[in-house]
Amino acid sequence: MTHPFLDLPPLSAERFAAIEDRVARLLDTRQDVVITQGEALLPLEGAIRATAGPGTTALNVITGPYGQTFGNWLRDAGATVYDLSVPFHTAVTAELVREAFADRPEIDFVSLVHAEAATGNTNPVAEIGEVVRKHGALFYLDAVASVGAEPVLPDAWGVDLCVIGAQKAMGGPAGVSAISVSERAWARMAANPNAPRRSYLSLLDWKERWIDGGRTALLHAPAQLEMLALEACLERIESTGLETVMARHRGAALAVRAGAVALGGGLEPYVYEAKDAAPVATTLRVPSGVTAAELVARALESDPALPLAAGGGALAKEMIRVNHYGPDATPGAVRSCLAALGATLAERGLDVDVPGALRAAERAEPAA
Repeated sequence: MTHPFLDLPPLSAERFAAIEDRVARLLDTRQDVVITQGEALLPLEGAIRATAGPGTTALNVITGPYGQTFGNWLRDAGATVYDLSVPFHTAVTAELVREAFADRPEIDFVSLVHAEAATGNTNPVAEIGEVVRKHGALFYLDAVASVGAEPVLPDAWGVDLCVIGAQKAMGGPAGVSAISVSERAWARMAANPNAPRRSYLSLLDWKERWIDGGRTALLHAPAQLEMLALEACLERIESTGLETVMARHRGAALAVRAGAVALGGGLEPYVYEAKDAAPVATTLRVPSGVTAAELVARALESDPALPLAAGGGALAKEMIRVNHYGPDATPGAVRSCLAALGATLAERGLDVDVPGALRAAERAEPAA
C-alpha cells in the first residue's frame, strides 16, 4: 500500500536550492540563505557558536526569554557578554543600544530578538540596525516569530545573521528553519578556530560543501516532509501576497488589544504601548487574584483549539498569550478567544462586557 506522506522520492539538490531561493525572496536579501534541517534553535545556536568565542565582546539585548538563552550561549562560547535588559512589557530602543556602544566601544557583536512571542513585544530593528551598522558590530537577529507578521529585511537593516522559522506567522512546519548570512559573518566564522565543523551545528560545512560547491550536492538527506511543507508555505505566501499576510496579522493584533480593553474584568494589555506590541501574539495581564494558567485552562475546556496559552515560568501566574499567528490570524479566532476569556472571567464574578469587546475588536480591524 502506498502512502503520499511515506512513499516520497528523494528531494533533489536542485529543488532544495530552489526553496532556499524562495526564502531569499521572502527576506528580500542577496545574502546566502541556508535552510537548516531542524527547528530554529539549530541555526540560532549554530550561528552564535560559529561567530562568537574568546575575544568576542557581545551586547546581548534581553526583551524576553530567548534573549536570556542567547546570552547563555554566548558566555558558553567564551565571549564577554554585556546584557542590555528592558522590562518585558516594553521594547528596547536604538538610543539604549547607542548608549551601550558609548559605554563599551569594544562591542563587536549584537544579538537581538525581533518579536518575542513569549512576551508579546517587538523591537525596532531598522533603527537599531542603523546604530549597529555605524558602530561596525556584527548583527545577529532572531526573526523566527516576526517573519510573515511584519517586515524582515536583513539587507536593508544591516543584519549579518538572520534566523527564521516557519511555524509561527508563516503558518508552516516547525521542523525546518533558515538563516541568511552576510559575507562579514562568513569571514568571522572562517576566522574563528572554535567554529563548529563536521557537526550538525556547523554553518561552515554548508558554506564550504554546499554553497561554494554550487549547491549541487547536499550534505545529508533532507527532511522531505518538512521541506515540502516549507515549499507549500512559501507558495501560499507568494500567492496571497506578503503584504496581505502581514496585514492579517496586524489586524488580529489590533483587534485583540482593543477587544481586551473593552472586555473589562481587570484584563489589560501586558505590553504597555501599542507600538511595542508584536503582531504575532498579544499578551494580556490578568486581574489581581486570578492565575493566568488556571484561566487559560478553563477557557480551553470550552474549545481546546483556541490559540491561548499562559506565560512561561513565573509569567504563568500573570500573563495570557493570544497566539494569533498563521492560520489563527483571523477575526474568527480573535472573537472566539475574547468570548472564551470573557465567559471564564464572568464565572469568577468579574464584570465583563463580551458584546462590547467583540464590537471593539471588529472596529479595530483594518478595512479589507
